Amino acid sequence: MDGYEIKESTRARQVRVTVYPDGKVVVTKPVRMSNAVVEKFVKSKREWIEASQARFRKRSGGTPPIKLPKPRKGSYEYTEAVAAARRLATERLAHFNKQYQCTYGTISMRNQKTRWGSCTRQGNLSFNYRIAYLPAELADYIVVHELCHTREHNHSKQFWALVAQALPKHKELRTTLRTQYLF
Repeated sequence: MDGYEIKESTRARQVRVTVYPDGKVVVTKPVRMSNAVVEKFVKSKREWIEASQARFRKRSGGTPPIKLPKPRKGSYEYTEAVAAARRLATERLAHFNKQYQCTYGTISMRNQKTRWGSCTRQGNLSFNYRIAYLPAELADYIVVHELCHTREHNHSKQFWALVAQALPKHKELRTTLRTQYLF
């Protein structure tokens, strides 16, 4: 483990370590926690951190993950990406819903840092606008995943069976998305 980035959070109640697919390590700590406590925590997690980094390297076959564009919010590029993502999500939801016949509410695009999509209990779907930059099969995986959550609000066997109806290779797509693309 080479080094790590420390982020302070007013919402954090305890220290947390995140390892990203590119090997980057980010430690989030409460504002009032000392760096000495953080250092001690990171040392106690060193083995887990290095194992996680190795697992990401192995999954990606040593290929560095792809960093998707991140235009400045409010810029022309950002507005265009959000519009493209909305069109893509709307069109692909309509396409896949012919098969699933699910009921869903609003569709929104968000600038999320750690999620590709989400589904509320009311069936409102939200997608990371960066799906506009993904290959079509990965964007489809995200759309189908969230659409299936309108029926199954969990990751049970039934949920994955629903996803498999439209995307039999969903496991490979999920692995590719998680190991080869960064937000």
